[in-house]
Amino acid sequence: MIAYIVRRTLYAIPILIGINLITFALFFLVNTPEDMARMQLGVKRVTPEAMQKWKEERGYDKPLLWNGTAAGAAKFTGTIFYEKSLKLFAFEFGRAEDNRDIWNEIKTRMWPSLALAIPVFLVGLAVNITFALGMAFFRASYLDLWGVVLCVAMMSISSLFYIIGGQYLISKLWHLVPISGYEGGTDAVKFLVLPVLIGVIGGVGSGSRWYRTLFLEEMGKDYVRTARAKGLAESTVLFRHVLKNAMIPILTGVVVVIPLLFMGSLISESFFGIPGLGSYTIDAIQAQDFAVVRAMVFIGSVLYILGLLLTDLSYTLVDPRVRLN
Repeated sequence: MIAYIVRRTLYAIPILIGINLITFALFFLVNTPEDMARMQLGVKRVTPEAMQKWKEERGYDKPLLWNGTAAGAAKFTGTIFYEKSLKLFAFEFGRAEDNRDIWNEIKTRMWPSLALAIPVFLVGLAVNITFALGMAFFRASYLDLWGVVLCVAMMSISSLFYIIGGQYLISKLWHLVPISGYEGGTDAVKFLVLPVLIGVIGGVGSGSRWYRTLFLEEMGKDYVRTARAKGLAESTVLFRHVLKNAMIPILTGVVVVIPLLFMGSLISESFFGIPGLGSYTIDAIQAQDFAVVRAMVFIGSVLYILGLLLTDLSYTLVDPRVRLN
């Protein structure tokens, strides 16, 4: 087990380096340090001297990947990529263009993101599995048929429709909850009710249909026919046997998502004015703040790799016959 964890951790290093390179290349493919300087300085103060000073103060006056004028190791170390991206492996995120410490911003903003993501995850998981079990229990009936039709219809609707429709109906017409905004403490509940509700509804279609497929696949196996032949009730077969044996594929999707809850929801946080990591990332992209963008991409990559590792380890807890090599 320990050897497997160490090996997977070492595999993650070249993956993260590759992700950093791709992020770096994509960002500077559409932006140059001059473009970033113009964005930050504003139209009225853009002069060649001001742009050069801005780049020197922030370390953008160096070559991107290779410094041909330097000698020795400085050809690589004296570049923007080395100074800006490789420090991420030590979790040194530096400062944003507005001079705020990125790590402090992440620690502050992760709590609103978790306050939104965790209820959506837990409630959505319970609703999806319950709905899928109901369709599987009444399989090949009209309830199953219309349940699948409902799932496909909900999958076909954009999440923006749920957000805009919910804000208009529940907030603007009925005045039940605020349309957007966020406050700390217990006051956050009234701001989170609508985003959580919409997040759960928006995921019912795809989640329930996927879980229904898993349950139906399990119900066609030999052990289920044997349980029925012994005279067990259909509800007992479904809830005691099928649900238990379907936990490995369910766990695959669940454990991978858990680390990504930290990152928040880009769309929901932006539309509902929640100051989480999702809206932080969107604002950084709009402001062409490369420091924040690379930090958020790096954290997301680390969490995703961690999720995959946790998924593999969780297999051994669900099924002891699984061995990690």
